[in-house]
Amino acid sequence: MTLASLPIFVAARGRTVILVGDGDAAAAKRRLLERAGARVVGEDGTAALAIVAVDDEADAQAVVARLKARGVLVNAVDRPALCDFTLPAIVDRSPVIVAIGTGGVSAGLAAALRQRLEALLPPTLGRLAEALFAARGAIRARFADPGARRMALGAAFAEGGALDVLAAGPEAVERWLESAGDAPGGVVHILLRSDDPDDLTLREARWLAQAERICAGDDVPAAILSRARADAVRTASLPAQPQPGLTVAIHEPTQPT
Repeated sequence: MTLASLPIFVAARGRTVILVGDGDAAAAKRRLLERAGARVVGEDGTAALAIVAVDDEADAQAVVARLKARGVLVNAVDRPALCDFTLPAIVDRSPVIVAIGTGGVSAGLAAALRQRLEALLPPTLGRLAEALFAARGAIRARFADPGARRMALGAAFAEGGALDVLAAGPEAVERWLESAGDAPGGVVHILLRSDDPDDLTLREARWLAQAERICAGDDVPAAILSRARADAVRTASLPAQPQPGLTVAIHEPTQPT
Protein backbone atom coordinates (compact mmCIF):
# COMPACT_ATOMS: atom_id res chain seq x y z
CA MET A 1 0.00 0.00 0.00
CA THR A 2 1.33 3.46 -0.94
CA LEU A 3 0.55 6.54 1.13
CA ALA A 4 -1.35 9.17 -0.83
CA SER A 5 0.36 11.84 1.26
CA LEU A 6 3.07 12.09 3.89
CA PRO A 7 1.65 12.99 7.33
CA ILE A 8 3.80 15.52 9.18
CA PHE A 9 3.42 17.84 12.15
CA VAL A 10 4.56 21.42 11.55
CA ALA A 11 5.90 23.48 14.45
CA ALA A 12 3.56 26.43 13.95
CA ARG A 13 4.39 28.53 17.00
CA GLY A 14 5.94 31.78 15.79
CA ARG A 15 5.67 30.71 12.14
CA THR A 16 4.06 33.04 9.61
CA VAL A 17 1.14 31.58 7.63
CA ILE A 18 -0.82 33.32 4.88
CA LEU A 19 -4.62 33.24 5.18
CA VAL A 20 -6.74 34.51 2.28
CA GLY A 21 -10.52 34.80 2.48
CA ASP A 22 -13.33 35.79 4.79
CA GLY A 23 -16.49 34.23 6.14
CA ASP A 24 -16.97 31.25 8.44
CA ALA A 25 -14.43 28.97 6.77
CA ALA A 26 -11.66 31.56 6.97
CA ALA A 27 -12.56 32.42 10.56
CA ALA A 28 -12.34 28.73 11.53
CA LYS A 29 -8.89 28.40 9.92
CA ARG A 30 -7.72 31.57 11.66
CA ARG A 31 -8.76 30.15 15.05
CA LEU A 32 -6.91 26.92 14.29
CA LEU A 33 -3.73 28.74 13.27
CA GLU A 34 -3.79 31.11 16.22
CA ARG A 35 -4.41 28.25 18.65
CA ALA A 36 -1.26 26.61 17.26
CA GLY A 37 0.69 29.85 17.82
CA ALA A 38 1.06 30.85 14.17
CA ARG A 39 1.29 34.47 13.01
CA VAL A 40 -1.45 35.04 10.41
CA VAL A 41 -0.85 37.46 7.51
CA GLY A 42 -2.56 38.26 4.22
CA GLU A 43 -1.66 37.31 0.66
CA ASP A 44 1.11 39.88 0.38
CA GLY A 45 2.92 38.46 3.40
CA THR A 46 6.00 36.25 3.21
CA ALA A 47 5.44 32.66 4.31
CA ALA A 48 6.04 29.05 3.31
CA LEU A 49 2.44 27.96 3.94
CA ALA A 50 -0.90 29.43 2.95
CA ILE A 51 -4.58 28.65 3.42
CA VAL A 52 -7.07 29.91 0.84
CA ALA A 53 -10.70 30.07 1.99
CA VAL A 54 -12.32 31.90 -0.94
CA ASP A 55 -15.86 30.96 -2.03
CA ASP A 56 -15.74 32.02 -5.68
CA GLU A 57 -14.12 29.31 -7.81
CA ALA A 58 -12.36 31.62 -10.26
CA ASP A 59 -11.08 33.89 -7.51
CA ALA A 60 -9.84 30.92 -5.48
CA GLN A 61 -7.98 29.46 -8.45
CA ALA A 62 -6.36 32.82 -9.16
CA VAL A 63 -5.17 33.24 -5.56
CA VAL A 64 -3.82 29.69 -5.48
CA ALA A 65 -1.98 30.22 -8.75
CA ARG A 66 -0.35 33.42 -7.51
CA LEU A 67 0.77 31.82 -4.27
CA LYS A 68 2.12 28.69 -5.92
CA ALA A 69 4.06 30.83 -8.39
CA ARG A 70 5.88 32.25 -5.36
CA GLY A 71 6.73 28.74 -4.13
CA VAL A 72 4.19 28.77 -1.30
CA LEU A 73 2.56 25.48 -0.29
CA VAL A 74 -1.21 25.95 -0.39
CA ASN A 75 -4.26 24.48 1.27
CA ALA A 76 -7.41 25.45 -0.66
CA VAL A 77 -10.48 24.88 1.50
CA ASP A 78 -12.94 22.38 -0.09
CA ARG A 79 -10.77 22.09 -3.22
CA PRO A 80 -8.52 19.04 -2.72
CA ALA A 81 -7.28 19.10 -6.31
CA LEU A 82 -5.65 22.49 -5.65
CA CYS A 83 -4.08 21.49 -2.32
CA ASP A 84 -0.39 20.92 -1.68
CA PHE A 85 -1.31 19.91 1.88
CA THR A 86 -4.49 19.22 3.80
CA LEU A 87 -5.48 19.99 7.38
CA PRO A 88 -6.61 16.98 9.43
CA ALA A 89 -9.32 16.61 12.01
CA ILE A 90 -7.60 16.87 15.40
CA VAL A 91 -7.98 15.16 18.76
CA ASP A 92 -6.06 17.28 21.27
CA ARG A 93 -4.60 15.64 24.35
CA SER A 94 -1.58 17.94 24.42
CA PRO A 95 1.22 17.15 24.08
CA VAL A 96 -0.40 14.16 22.35
CA ILE A 97 -2.08 15.20 19.11
CA VAL A 98 -4.01 12.71 16.98
CA ALA A 99 -4.61 13.83 13.39
CA ILE A 100 -7.11 12.17 11.03
CA GLY A 101 -6.82 12.88 7.33
CA THR A 102 -8.61 11.62 4.24
CA GLY A 103 -6.53 13.44 1.64
CA GLY A 104 -9.33 15.98 1.31
CA VAL A 105 -11.87 13.50 -0.05
CA SER A 106 -14.20 13.46 2.98
CA ALA A 107 -13.96 15.99 5.78
CA GLY A 108 -17.16 14.50 7.23
CA LEU A 109 -15.57 11.08 7.61
CA ALA A 110 -12.53 12.59 9.33
CA ALA A 111 -14.84 14.49 11.69
CA ALA A 112 -16.78 11.33 12.52
CA LEU A 113 -13.57 9.47 13.34
CA ARG A 114 -12.44 12.37 15.49
CA GLN A 115 -15.66 12.19 17.51
CA ARG A 116 -15.16 8.46 18.11
CA LEU A 117 -11.57 9.00 19.21
CA GLU A 118 -12.56 11.89 21.49
CA ALA A 119 -14.70 9.43 23.44
CA LEU A 120 -12.01 6.73 23.40
CA LEU A 121 -8.87 8.61 24.42
CA PRO A 122 -8.75 9.48 28.14
CA PRO A 123 -8.13 13.04 29.31
CA THR A 124 -5.07 11.76 31.24
CA LEU A 125 -3.23 10.79 28.05
CA GLY A 126 -1.36 14.08 27.80
CA ARG A 127 -0.23 13.88 31.42
CA LEU A 128 0.97 10.32 30.83
CA ALA A 129 3.09 11.59 27.94
CA GLU A 130 4.54 14.37 30.11
CA ALA A 131 5.37 11.87 32.86
CA LEU A 132 7.19 9.67 30.35
CA PHE A 133 9.15 12.68 29.11
CA ALA A 134 10.13 13.59 32.66
CA ALA A 135 11.26 9.99 33.28
CA ARG A 136 13.22 9.60 30.04
CA GLY A 137 16.57 9.62 31.84
CA ALA A 138 15.48 6.90 34.25
CA ILE A 139 14.00 4.85 31.39
CA ARG A 140 17.24 5.07 29.40
CA ALA A 141 19.25 4.07 32.43
CA ARG A 142 16.98 1.07 33.07
CA PHE A 143 17.02 -0.02 29.40
CA ALA A 144 20.31 1.20 27.94
CA ASP A 145 19.91 -0.67 24.65
CA PRO A 146 17.49 1.24 22.34
CA GLY A 147 15.93 -1.95 21.04
CA ALA A 148 15.35 -3.30 24.53
CA ARG A 149 13.89 0.03 25.58
CA ARG A 150 11.50 0.06 22.64
CA MET A 151 10.38 -3.48 23.36
CA ALA A 152 9.85 -2.82 27.07
CA LEU A 153 7.79 0.27 26.37
CA GLY A 154 5.81 -1.50 23.67
CA ALA A 155 4.85 -4.27 26.08
CA ALA A 156 3.94 -1.75 28.79
CA PHE A 157 1.78 0.31 26.41
CA ALA A 158 -0.22 -2.73 25.25
CA GLU A 159 -3.77 -3.37 26.37
CA GLY A 160 -3.68 -4.43 30.01
CA GLY A 161 -0.02 -3.42 30.30
CA ALA A 162 1.48 -1.31 33.06
CA LEU A 163 1.23 1.79 30.85
CA ASP A 164 -1.94 0.87 28.94
CA VAL A 165 -2.47 4.03 26.88
CA LEU A 166 -6.25 3.93 27.37
CA ALA A 167 -6.16 3.34 31.11
CA ALA A 168 -2.90 4.41 32.79
CA GLY A 169 -2.43 7.75 34.47
CA PRO A 170 0.85 9.64 34.92
CA GLU A 171 1.50 7.97 38.29
CA ALA A 172 1.84 4.60 36.52
CA VAL A 173 5.23 5.53 35.05
CA GLU A 174 7.10 5.44 38.37
CA ARG A 175 5.37 2.18 39.38
CA TRP A 176 6.35 0.60 36.07
CA LEU A 177 9.99 1.61 36.43
CA GLU A 178 10.12 0.10 39.90
CA SER A 179 8.70 -3.23 38.77
CA ALA A 180 9.84 -3.51 35.14
CA GLY A 181 11.56 -6.76 34.25
CA ASP A 182 13.87 -7.42 31.35
CA ALA A 183 12.67 -6.42 27.90
CA PRO A 184 11.48 -9.26 25.64
CA GLY A 185 13.93 -10.39 23.00
CA GLY A 186 15.15 -13.35 20.99
CA VAL A 187 13.56 -14.82 17.88
CA VAL A 188 9.87 -15.51 17.33
CA HIS A 189 8.33 -17.21 14.30
CA ILE A 190 5.10 -16.28 12.58
CA LEU A 191 3.51 -18.92 10.36
CA LEU A 192 1.11 -17.07 8.08
CA ARG A 193 -2.41 -18.38 7.75
CA SER A 194 -3.16 -16.17 4.74
CA ASP A 195 -1.87 -13.14 2.84
CA ASP A 196 -4.32 -10.91 4.74
CA PRO A 197 -2.64 -8.93 7.56
CA ASP A 198 -5.97 -8.83 9.40
CA ASP A 199 -5.54 -12.58 9.99
CA LEU A 200 -2.53 -11.91 12.22
CA THR A 201 -3.23 -12.45 15.90
CA LEU A 202 -2.95 -9.47 18.22
CA ARG A 203 0.30 -10.90 19.62
CA GLU A 204 1.76 -11.38 16.13
CA ALA A 205 0.83 -7.83 15.16
CA ARG A 206 2.58 -6.54 18.27
CA TRP A 207 5.70 -8.56 17.49
CA LEU A 208 5.83 -7.03 14.01
CA ALA A 209 5.29 -3.53 15.34
CA GLN A 210 8.08 -3.88 17.93
CA ALA A 211 10.72 -6.02 16.21
CA GLU A 212 14.22 -4.74 15.53
CA ARG A 213 14.69 -7.19 12.65
CA ILE A 214 12.29 -8.85 10.19
CA CYS A 215 13.45 -12.05 8.53
CA ALA A 216 11.26 -12.77 5.50
CA GLY A 217 11.64 -14.25 2.03
CA ASP A 218 10.53 -12.61 -1.20
CA ASP A 219 7.28 -14.58 -1.11
CA VAL A 220 6.01 -12.87 2.06
CA PRO A 221 3.28 -10.41 1.00
CA ALA A 222 4.02 -6.70 1.17
CA ALA A 223 0.75 -6.19 3.05
CA ILE A 224 2.12 -8.30 5.91
CA LEU A 225 5.47 -6.52 5.93
CA SER A 226 3.72 -3.13 6.02
CA ARG A 227 2.67 -3.93 9.59
CA ALA A 228 6.31 -3.91 10.69
CA ARG A 229 8.22 -0.80 11.77
CA ALA A 230 9.58 1.08 8.76
CA ASP A 231 13.04 1.28 10.37
CA ALA A 232 13.25 -2.44 11.23
CA VAL A 233 16.20 -4.20 9.59
CA ARG A 234 15.00 -6.54 6.79
CA THR A 235 16.91 -9.76 6.11
CA ALA A 236 16.28 -12.92 4.11
CA SER A 237 17.75 -15.24 6.74
CA LEU A 238 18.17 -15.31 10.48
CA PRO A 239 21.39 -13.78 11.88
CA ALA A 240 24.12 -16.32 12.67
CA GLN A 241 24.69 -14.85 16.13
CA PRO A 242 22.11 -13.79 18.73
CA GLN A 243 21.16 -10.13 18.40
CA PRO A 244 19.77 -7.71 20.99
CA GLY A 245 16.09 -6.98 20.81
CA LEU A 246 13.41 -8.96 19.02
CA THR A 247 13.74 -10.70 15.65
CA VAL A 248 10.60 -11.86 13.85
CA ALA A 249 10.87 -14.60 11.22
CA ILE A 250 7.87 -14.77 8.88
CA HIS A 251 7.04 -17.97 7.04
CA GLU A 252 4.53 -18.80 4.35
CA PRO A 253 2.42 -21.89 5.22
CA THR A 254 4.44 -24.07 2.82
CA GLN A 255 7.71 -23.28 4.56
CA PRO A 256 9.04 -25.07 7.66
CA THR A 257 9.34 -23.10 10.88
